[in-house]
Amino acid sequence: MFRQLLTPVAGSLPLSFLVACLPVAVVLVLLGVVRRPAWQASLAGLIVALVIAVSVWTLPANLAINAVLNGVVFALWPVMWIVVNALLLYNVAVESGRFDAFRAWVLNHLPNDRRVVLVVIGFCFGALLEGISGFGTPVAITASLLILVGFPALEAIVFVLMFNTAPVAFGALGAPVTVLGAVTSLPASTLGAMIGRQLPFIALLLPFYVMGLYGGARSLRALWPVLLVAGGSFALSQFIASNFIDYTLTDVLSSLGSLILTLLFLQIWKPAPDPEFEVRTKAHDSHHVHSDVAAWQGWLPWLIVTAVVVLWTSFKVASIGQLAIPWPGLDKAISITLYGDKPYAAIWAFQPLATGTAILLASILTALIVRMSPSEFFGCIGQTIRQAWLAVLTVCLIVGLAYLMNYSGMAYTLGLGASSVGHLFVFLSPFLGWVAVFLSGSDTSGNALFGNLQVVAAKQLDLNPVLFAATNSSGGVMGKMISPQNIATGVSVTNLRGHEGIVFARTFWHSVILTMLLGVLVALQQFVFPGMIPH
Repeated sequence: MFRQLLTPVAGSLPLSFLVACLPVAVVLVLLGVVRRPAWQASLAGLIVALVIAVSVWTLPANLAINAVLNGVVFALWPVMWIVVNALLLYNVAVESGRFDAFRAWVLNHLPNDRRVVLVVIGFCFGALLEGISGFGTPVAITASLLILVGFPALEAIVFVLMFNTAPVAFGALGAPVTVLGAVTSLPASTLGAMIGRQLPFIALLLPFYVMGLYGGARSLRALWPVLLVAGGSFALSQFIASNFIDYTLTDVLSSLGSLILTLLFLQIWKPAPDPEFEVRTKAHDSHHVHSDVAAWQGWLPWLIVTAVVVLWTSFKVASIGQLAIPWPGLDKAISITLYGDKPYAAIWAFQPLATGTAILLASILTALIVRMSPSEFFGCIGQTIRQAWLAVLTVCLIVGLAYLMNYSGMAYTLGLGASSVGHLFVFLSPFLGWVAVFLSGSDTSGNALFGNLQVVAAKQLDLNPVLFAATNSSGGVMGKMISPQNIATGVSVTNLRGHEGIVFARTFWHSVILTMLLGVLVALQQFVFPGMIPH
């Protein structure tokens, strides 16, 4: 059995910590400074990590390769299986004219005010998509809708990215929480409850924050009732669902609650008309204009996928035929020195009927109900593959890197180093999650990368491990809005391809400010209100 080394560089923790940071630094610099595509940055980071793991951490090459492959397989199934099928559903909606019908419904049933459309579509509806599929797909879908009602592409992408934070920790049916439980060996339901005692504060703030940026103080005065209803109903539902119902359904329930309550509220309350924010219904240059499609049918694809996914989860369909496959040559072949030589398990849970399969079923059902021909449906599949292949490659590389850092012991060296800064760690903790999600574009991957590190550091400092594991996820969601993978997915449906840097510059500081606010909340929860932490 291979024993992980904690201080392989001259027996020094600071030096070992700096060397262990190199793969992460390579990805960060290539993405943020050199502005290379995310897959190239991830590949470079992985190569650097492989060299360091084998030569400095003395991890046998066969174990290193197995660790990376284990991560790649996990990234393909269940993670990217969800994304590919969510994009397929979007393409079916566009091709069948249901996406244009959705736009027509929005124009007919919401006040003639782009600010209201921004809250209902960007925040409420975007959160619903995040709950079902996640991994960047909601940014692409909601931004393209906002562009159809007259938002400039840059504004649409920036505001949707900022809204795509509060729901992210429970996105894709709680996948980030499930992975966080797996890598930290803490109960996922307890972690979900803790995250549900942090993010509702952010969810309540977000509609006000974004509206202040978009429309200034006068829009806050004009729209505060609907902002309070949208943010408040989401925050309250998020807390109740994550703590008392089922963390996997948190996003679907809180976004549906917020969407329905906000739409109902807009039947009895309307903002004063403001010519500056009227919806610009310019002639739409779509290739898929189906004038015979009723506006309400725009909801069909989203209602079908929501119903299928909720039933799928309720009846635990995903666990049917599930196989727990121990990874040959890696399972229990490494011992975790930091945890008293505990054997490191490597088990891949393969679910043939995972959530991605549910979304595929919803796409097929939608295609049948809207009477799409087989040739059109296969055309949508081709379009989806063209859109998704690069994202699939990127996520495989970054999750492979995460697994390699965990199995080689580099992540444990980082944890030991981070915990040596003393109680300053309380404020640094959200930024670890933030960096991880900035790198990977996914709260799930961010938890795989640094979830364990937070627990290691918290135990070293006698802080609450549940609080800091949860903070990795909550801090991670703030990194989502600056993640190049997320931005790249969003711009793939607009005319901003290749201009990801402009979007990054617009969201960067907001991301930092919100993460700092979370740091203050974490300090309060650890030292002032420890009763907020679930047992």
